[in-house]
Amino acid sequence: QVQLVESGGGLVQSGGSLRLSCVASGTIFSVYTMGWYRQAPGKQRELVGVVTRGDAAVYADSVKGRFTVSRDYAKNTVTLQMNNLNSEDTAVYFCNVHTIVGDVDYWGRGTQVTVSS
Repeated sequence: QVQLVESGGGLVQSGGSLRLSCVASGTIFSVYTMGWYRQAPGKQRELVGVVTRGDAAVYADSVKGRFTVSRDYAKNTVTLQMNNLNSEDTAVYFCNVHTIVGDVDYWGRGTQVTVSS
């Protein structure tokens, strides 16, 4: 059984930083991307940053230059370093793994990030 467990969310002031981590357990075949999405109240879930099968990082335009996503293949983890946070970054952040075979999405339960102005 696949499990994704996030950690590192919390409350931070505008301009501050947070680091999110996600550990994947279980057997996942043919991972295409591993990374982070977020969902703010009343809004749809959106991509934040993911690492592709080719080890490229893809970001939403709104976080480019501020967030860094990285993957540790040996530890089966993905992290999101978030700098210069602002109130628009307030959301629940979800770890995601997307597979090629079966086109499956695995999700963590999410971790709350709140940025106070």
